[in-house]
Amino acid sequence: MTNEYADSTDRRYPVVFLLDANFFFPMVAPVLHQYEKAGLLPPLILVGIGYQSWMAMDSLRQRDYLFPAALPSDEITAEGGGQKFAQFLSQELIPRIDKTYRTQPNERTLAGHSFGGYFPLYALLYQLETQKNDYQNFIAASPTLWYHDFYINRLPEKLKQSTGVDSLNLFLSVGSKEDSTWFVKPLLEFSKAAESQNIHRVEVQVYNSLDHMDVGLLSFVKGLQAFYGNK
Repeated sequence: MTNEYADSTDRRYPVVFLLDANFFFPMVAPVLHQYEKAGLLPPLILVGIGYQSWMAMDSLRQRDYLFPAALPSDEITAEGGGQKFAQFLSQELIPRIDKTYRTQPNERTLAGHSFGGYFPLYALLYQLETQKNDYQNFIAASPTLWYHDFYINRLPEKLKQSTGVDSLNLFLSVGSKEDSTWFVKPLLEFSKAAESQNIHRVEVQVYNSLDHMDVGLLSFVKGLQAFYGNK
């Protein structure tokens, strides 16, 4: 944030929780700073969720972002700690941020890419199952929807069964150069199922000429503009 936070002592701000912060925070923070200066986004509190090191991030993100435990067909090792991670964010991190900073509790965004893109969708599912309201906005960039035999595809039905989802916003994205079978087609099918529910807004973007690792940064910026650009 700029000096806006220090100068406007009575103002409260939306909070963006960014996964894989070891990689993304150094890129996203200055972009949001410039967008704020240009009037393209309002001031936001950006909270990076990362690990002690890159090596730790590589070894622990699958443990923390995915739920349930991996199937043999997933061809990865993941113990399915996503529920515990969602509980940690809900019970420890969010209250700490709200206590430390002047936040808007009804304006929180959770953003992630790849396995980190899967987690916002799982966090939404967990939020519905536990009847919480931790986040109102979700950015899922190139999410690994294929995980655990498309486990997360139960989310649209859960949205249908839940009340109060008309205040939720979902931004989904994928690159056109990503694998069609495992990324592009599943995302388009998932977005159609989500759009048929009572969720306030579902936006999906297929970015031309972008591959998997190119999608995250652009998606975070455009997702936040979709949520906050006109506020």
